[in-house]
Amino acid sequence: MKIIITLLAFAFFNLSLSQVTLEDDGLHFAVGAAISSGTYALVYSKTKSKSKAFWYSFGLSSLAGFSKEFYDGNIISGKFDTSELVATMLGGLTASYTFNIFTGKQKKKKLEEELALLNL
Repeated sequence: MKIIITLLAFAFFNLSLSQVTLEDDGLHFAVGAAISSGTYALVYSKTKSKSKAFWYSFGLSSLAGFSKEFYDGNIISGKFDTSELVATMLGGLTASYTFNIFTGKQKKKKLEEELALLNL
């Protein structure tokens, strides 16, 4: 599953508009990462489930990006900016994926140490 998500992330990078990054897209990436990080920490602390925390945090950052672009496109300027939506989603994916990799390592390491002590 992690390999598929990584390949999808690389595909999104290749589909971006001529590899032009704007300052606003960088802000969208940062906001997506911030929303995703906060959500991951909250969900993981409540459920202790890495998969729930990953999908909820990625989903919430994607929902925030979509709702912001929907609001901009229909109410403010009349233009749905796909690059900003992709930037927000990639920020959320990056934070969720990073947290998912590094979460739970301490518990596993501590369990292995306790088992090693019991076997002596």
